[in-house]
Amino acid sequence: MTITFVLLVNRQGQTRLAQYYEYLSIEERRALEGEIVRKCLARSDQQCSFVEHRNYKIIYRRYASLFFLVGVDGDECELDIMFHLEKAHFMLEEMVMNGCIVEINKQNILTPIQLMDKSS
Repeated sequence: MTITFVLLVNRQGQTRLAQYYEYLSIEERRALEGEIVRKCLARSDQQCSFVEHRNYKIIYRRYASLFFLVGVDGDECELDIMFHLEKAHFMLEEMVMNGCIVEINKQNILTPIQLMDKSS
């Protein structure tokens, strides 16, 4: 699952921060942001925080007057995590300790897991 973009949007639908991790033209970004923001802001608090849009899965959460929206590619599912749950826990333990992020380098996080895979 790859994060393709992160958006911070206020309640009026104005984008306050946008970070894209794959290339989209300015016009495509504006159109995508408008569609996603309208879709997420129209949802009630009782609805789940996961929305599918085009080829993305959107995960969003409201904090005070800001909405945090993360777009991921939709080509993986939760079964990948369920079948490799011990690896998911190990990665989290490598990244977070006592509530603080201690490691963000992807290679440093994955190297011990790759070594475990080779030894088994």
